[in-house]
Amino acid sequence: MSPAPSLALTGVTGHVGGLVARELAAAGLPLRLLARDPGRAPDLPGATVLPLSYGDAAQAATALAGVDVLLLVSASESADRREQHLRVVDAAAAAGVRHVVYTSFVAAAPDATFTLGRDHWATEERIRAAGLGWTLVRDNFYSDFLAEVAGPDGAIRGPAGDGAVAAVARADVARSLAAVLRDPAAHRGRSYDLTGPAALTLAEVAAVLTRVTGRPTRYVAETLPEAYASRASYGAPDWQVEAWVSTYTAIARGEVAAVSPHVRDLTGREPVSLEQLLRSRSEG
Repeated sequence: MSPAPSLALTGVTGHVGGLVARELAAAGLPLRLLARDPGRAPDLPGATVLPLSYGDAAQAATALAGVDVLLLVSASESADRREQHLRVVDAAAAAGVRHVVYTSFVAAAPDATFTLGRDHWATEERIRAAGLGWTLVRDNFYSDFLAEVAGPDGAIRGPAGDGAVAAVARADVARSLAAVLRDPAAHRGRSYDLTGPAALTLAEVAAVLTRVTGRPTRYVAETLPEAYASRASYGAPDWQVEAWVSTYTAIARGEVAAVSPHVRDLTGREPVSLEQLLRSRSEG
């Protein structure tokens, strides 16, 4: 039996990466946890913690030395996120990493309507071009986000029209990633689309929120000019406003409506629905 690969995880201070790290540590896997702020990394048995800022080449060389398999969790949204991803991919190749498991986007493409999906596509292309082994875990939008998207007045506002979204729970993403990382060689060269069990329009999302939480919620369809105007008061940079609005236009254009079996295939269990997610929160 061959020894377990040297496994490093990024994103461990976030929701998904932290869940993955905890599940793998509970299974007894030795881990290297990489974090911009090591003090925020979880304290897990069998894990070592090293600093890693995606933009620091020297730091990346140290953090990735001796690593066989790297979980690359996409960086926080920022104006230079694409450049951060490309730098860490190049650093992984230079350090001799053999396999990158990357958290991408279900509709990643050079012309993706969701603007940040274009960054994910560029990262996927760089991983391939660098000659690295790869597994792409392509998430839909998070149902955890849908659970919190209504404003104080109970309205979900956006230019999504009658389009639907097969949103996925963060917990299902984490379980799927953990399944891949327990046997990465079996998933080399494969892409997985992670979705929930059904595609819902935002009107249907509002109905679920109303039914489960008891708080009246409704969907208010906006035009594009209305969507930009309603977000202008936040004072966010243009790239971020564009990303917010394009979340809804990607739904309107049907780019995130396909339902995939891959969560079930990877984890052996059905994906969590929005209603189940909401009920588990109320019970917890």
